[in-house]
Formats: sequence, structure tokens, C-alpha cells
Amino acid sequence: MEAKTKKEISDEAKEKISSRLSCLENLWFPRAQQSTSTLPSQRKSIFLDLLSRDTALFLERYGSHLTPTELTEFDSIIHDYEINWHVNRLRSVLTPTSEELRKRSVRAKNRRRAYLDRLMIVGNYFCEESMRDREPYLHHEYVGKFQDRVGRGMARPGERWSDTLLRRCEEAEIVAKIRGEQQRIGVPERDWIGNEDFQQVEEEEEEEEEEEEEDEEAVEKCLPQPDATDIAASDPARVRQGPTLSSEELEDRMNQFTYIMQQKFLLGEDLEYVDYSKIDNDETLDDHWQREANVDAEERYFADD
Repeated sequence: MEAKTKKEISDEAKEKISSRLSCLENLWFPRAQQSTSTLPSQRKSIFLDLLSRDTALFLERYGSHLTPTELTEFDSIIHDYEINWHVNRLRSVLTPTSEELRKRSVRAKNRRRAYLDRLMIVGNYFCEESMRDREPYLHHEYVGKFQDRVGRGMARPGERWSDTLLRRCEEAEIVAKIRGEQQRIGVPERDWIGNEDFQQVEEEEEEEEEEEEEDEEAVEKCLPQPDATDIAASDPARVRQGPTLSSEELEDRMNQFTYIMQQKFLLGEDLEYVDYSKIDNDETLDDHWQREANVDAEERYFADD
């Protein structure tokens, strides 16, 4: 019976690959080898042994650290099914074709959508407070300026005083971010968040000037002088009112804000808060779309009947 031919790359290739990988830090090693893989020389010995003993296992463990040139060294032994599978997989990552890139993009989008659906059910990533923390100015423009800002700093039932102070400090930081963005884009100073008193003083000064003019006219005509209460009552437009919305309008604007935040997440703009590489490479998220496909197939089946 003819002996089975051992599948190996050239000794020169094994030497070069092992030497380069031995200089890399934080590579994974089995627990039994961790105590003997601290020095480059020890790591090199491990790589040389594995390349000679089990090339497929070497590619499985360390193939992602190979360069495209190093990967070509394994082309001479791709007649082995397992090695061929690993080489093709690694090559699709290192030098993907346009079709592979398209499929990868579609897969990543689907996985992000599946993860978004999960976040909408579990956790608080898309609750109003969390979204406001991430995009304070956008929240202010859509809903914040129509809400009671003073109430955000009030103590809440059962809340410790230290927690109230912490929340007020966080609120002050958010307000500062909103003001900074308003200044950057050229919003008039009277419309900056926190300048409600500034607006009120201006309006009160205007009211005083109007009252003085009316007083002078009243004296001239020998008529009783109306006080400020009478004037406000007779002219509701004189009473300072902040912008208000009905509950339905506020809910609609909140839905618009949430939709924008969801699109930002899907487009990869939440890099500061989300590890997209983990999501895009999470194969378990494909189960979500498999279930969706099964449901769609069942609906089409019964619709055809």
C-alpha cells in the first residue's frame, strides 16, 4: 500500500512565515502552550512545528495574520480539501472580488438591521435619554425645545440627593453642547438654549416702553391708566409664551428623531458607541433574517392557496 504523501509548504516559506509571526504580540495560543510562548524564539518553534504537523490547523488559528504573498505559498498544496477551503476563505478576506464585496456589504447591512431590531426590544440604546446623550442638539431641535427643560433638573421621587446633583451636572454638559452647536451654526443669541431669561428681559423692556407710550396717551386724553395686568388680559399676544405642541405633534416629532437616529446607526455613524466589526461579523444575526424569510415564504404559500 502506497504511503500517504505529506502535504507541506517549502521549508524556506515555513521559516519566513514563522519568523515574522513570532514577532507579533497578543497572538492566541492553546492553554498548554501559553507558558512556553512568551519569547519570539519559543513562538517561532511552535509555528514551525504546527506548519509541519497540521497545516490546516495552522491556517485556522493564524491564517488571518498572513499577508497575501504569504498565502500564495500554500497554493502548492490546495489539492487538499481542508487546506483549499481555508485558503479560499482567507483570500476572500484579503483580496475580495467585487461580487464578494457586494455580498459582504449586503450581509453587514442585514446584520445591522437585525441588531437594531434587537436593540429596539432589549436595552435602552434607542430610549429618548440615550439618544439625547448621543445627539443633544438634534434632540433639542426636534423635541427638546418643546419640552419642560426646568423639570429635568428637579429631584425625582425616591432619588438620592447625590444622584440628583450628578444628573444636574450631566444636564449642564448637554446644555453646553447644544449651545456650542448653536453658536457654531450661527443661531441668534436670543434663541440659544438657556437664554430664556435674556428673551424675557427683552420682552419686558419692550412691554415697559409700550406701557410708557400708552400712559402718555392716557394722560393726554385724561383717561384712566390701565395697569400691566389689564394690558396682558386685553392682548394675549403680549404674554410671553414658549413654543408648544400638542401631544400628537410631539409624538410625531419624536418618531422622526428616532428614525434619524436609527438611520445613523445603520449607516455606521455611531462608531463612538458601537463596535460595528463585532456586529458585521456576527453570524448568529443571520438567524433573524432566516426566520423572516421563512415567515415570508409561509405568507406567500397561503396567499397562493
